[in-house]
Amino acid sequence: MDIRRVKVESVLNKHRKRDSWFLDDYSVNPYYGCSFSCVYCYTRGGKYGRLPHEIAAKANAPEVLDRQLRRRAQRGEYGFIALGTSTEPYMDVERELKLTRRILQVISHYRFPVHVLTKSPLVLRDTDLLDEISERAVVPEDLRGKVPGVIVTFSMSTVDDELAKIFEPGAPPPSERLQALKRLSDRGLRSGVAFIPVLPFISDDEEELRKGIIAAKESGASYVFVGALTLPRNVRDSYLKLLSRKFPEAVPLYAGIFRGDYPTRGYQDRLHRRASRICKEVGIRIGLVGS
Repeated sequence: MDIRRVKVESVLNKHRKRDSWFLDDYSVNPYYGCSFSCVYCYTRGGKYGRLPHEIAAKANAPEVLDRQLRRRAQRGEYGFIALGTSTEPYMDVERELKLTRRILQVISHYRFPVHVLTKSPLVLRDTDLLDEISERAVVPEDLRGKVPGVIVTFSMSTVDDELAKIFEPGAPPPSERLQALKRLSDRGLRSGVAFIPVLPFISDDEEELRKGIIAAKESGASYVFVGALTLPRNVRDSYLKLLSRKFPEAVPLYAGIFRGDYPTRGYQDRLHRRASRICKEVGIRIGLVGS
């Protein structure tokens, strides 16, 4: 795969307020674009790129991050850094370029806590650095005792490998993600699963949700997230086209719950109640600091 290398002036994004789900105050993305090509991904198109050949590596990202974190650390502005909010930090190209690994080295040096978001077992390569960050990180005072300095969340829309192949054609199968989760959990690193998005009328019903949540718990997850699908304009046509080929019976049902980019409030409320009930029955936390 031909990867462009670009230079950036900034790589650390400061949020106006901490994300209530993922607890991050900052985000860092080592790449533009993503080779996993998930059909539902909201970042497809625009500056993020749509196809594997549009991937670009932020070649100077570790050096730029070093400068930016040095200033933040000097001012004591510690907060969780979400790694991989708009791209996959552990695509295959990372095996060669090691941008994500070098970024973790910088994060460790300045003692920032990190929340890694991934679909790839390649994260296991960096367990030495994750252990180091976990020991050194300065967790924000209001989160101390609630979460450790390292969190790793594996995202998936289903735990069915064959189904995932349809919607996430370039990503490692969910079974491999769950195996990686088990290894991180056995190592003592706080890990979980983000079922975001579950797919309406495909992976969001009682049986499929329960199957996924049980699989997550059995793989050592200490928490799960469950979130609804969004269909912004840049992905709606391709998603619905795939749906009409593979699940034509679901197409009219989507028309009933989508009035725009988001499903109706009624659908979202039903999904939240279902997920909360199943999590309670299975005995796993929903959210990092939820019940």
